[in-house]
Amino acid sequence: MKKLFKEIVQELVLVFKGKTLDTLLPPLVFILTLNLFTLNIAIIVSVALSVLLWIFRIIKQDNQKYAIFGLFAVIIASLFAYLNNNPSTYFLPDILGSGLILLITVYSLIVNKPLAAYVSHFTRGWPLAWFWRKDVLPAYREVTWFWLFYFVMRTLVETILFLNDSIEQLVWFNTIIGFPLLIAILTISYLYGMWRLHQLKGPGVDEFIEGKEAPFKGQTRGF
Repeated sequence: MKKLFKEIVQELVLVFKGKTLDTLLPPLVFILTLNLFTLNIAIIVSVALSVLLWIFRIIKQDNQKYAIFGLFAVIIASLFAYLNNNPSTYFLPDILGSGLILLITVYSLIVNKPLAAYVSHFTRGWPLAWFWRKDVLPAYREVTWFWLFYFVMRTLVETILFLNDSIEQLVWFNTIIGFPLLIAILTISYLYGMWRLHQLKGPGVDEFIEGKEAPFKGQTRGF
């Protein structure tokens, strides 16, 4: 059990490394600043923080793509809020993004190229051909259905809170609840995915790359 827990933690670190702080901190700072100062000051502080996070990634020589994406998202969100003079519109791009991810997830299931497979491919660099094998694909398809349920619920809750102009509740949902919930979703996905791959008796990714034939040892680490 201890080994499994350590493995799950390492997998979560692989997924979140370098992007959690960059994407979660600016919205939190925005709402905290908004409670103390004006909308314009809240916008300036959140944008400045995103710039500082980007500079921090440059100095640390970390992967900058999430910091750049976070900065871009904050600028777009700030423009929405400034032009409409409404703090709640700061979170409109995030809601639209959730809706877009929902549509992408549905499309990936329709064409039988599940989103979970692409996420794993981009995160780990494993060959796409392995994911599309008949003795591997069902695991990623079923996990993507699980993700679809999560994305539907997330988009629905965000939309309701936005329409009700519940700014603080929206931030609270996306950070205090949303982030731990996402960790739970990914943990369940990993445990189920590894179990399902074992049930399918397909090759592990290393066995696939090496061109080994059945019987396979199967995937022993990573999903």
